[in-house]
Amino acid sequence: MKERTIKLLDDFITRKPDLDSVKSKITDAIESIVKCVQAGGKLLVCGNGGSAADSEHLAGEFNKSFILKRKIDESVQNSIKEAYPDDADYFIANLQQGVPTIPLVSFCGFNTAYLNDCEPKMLFAQGVNALGKKGDILIGISTSGNSANVLNAIKLAKVLGLKTIALTGETGGKMRDEVDILINAPSKIVYIIQEYHLPIYHIICLGVESELFIE
Repeated sequence: MKERTIKLLDDFITRKPDLDSVKSKITDAIESIVKCVQAGGKLLVCGNGGSAADSEHLAGEFNKSFILKRKIDESVQNSIKEAYPDDADYFIANLQQGVPTIPLVSFCGFNTAYLNDCEPKMLFAQGVNALGKKGDILIGISTSGNSANVLNAIKLAKVLGLKTIALTGETGGKMRDEVDILINAPSKIVYIIQEYHLPIYHIICLGVESELFIE
């Protein structure tokens, strides 16, 4: 891990000392996501309610620049220049590299059709089945660690060869025994767990971006 990334993590714990208990798991998550993306993989994210909003928030931070510029690859720049020389400067100045992330909560048409026609507790599992592939990562967000539709998605992800990460509350719930990396915020109170989840996934975004992109 780069010295820059290590410093970001250390500064994070200085600001959020109550999250020192999950620092090693956050580090594991960053390293796993970096390895996944470098191998051509992607991230799938899911959760319910506030955790659904967190899923979209996390995807938003990954799919565009967070704090670094993330210039697009030189090979892509050259292809744009060759195909559209008059527009190349505009494209290159405004496009950014992303960490490919799909929030499974955001497919309104598919999700409502599946909820109406099929088994609601298998909604996110179906998303994993349709979009996931071996080497990808599923991130499940659940304050209790027991959300059935997220848990089922995690189980299927394991079968399909995806790595699994869960953001939960203190106990980890049923996800504790299912996921590869459990980041269990140190509280049993829902809104406090949610307050912890935001800085946790922000530092994951910072760390991944630091590892993958040069400013």
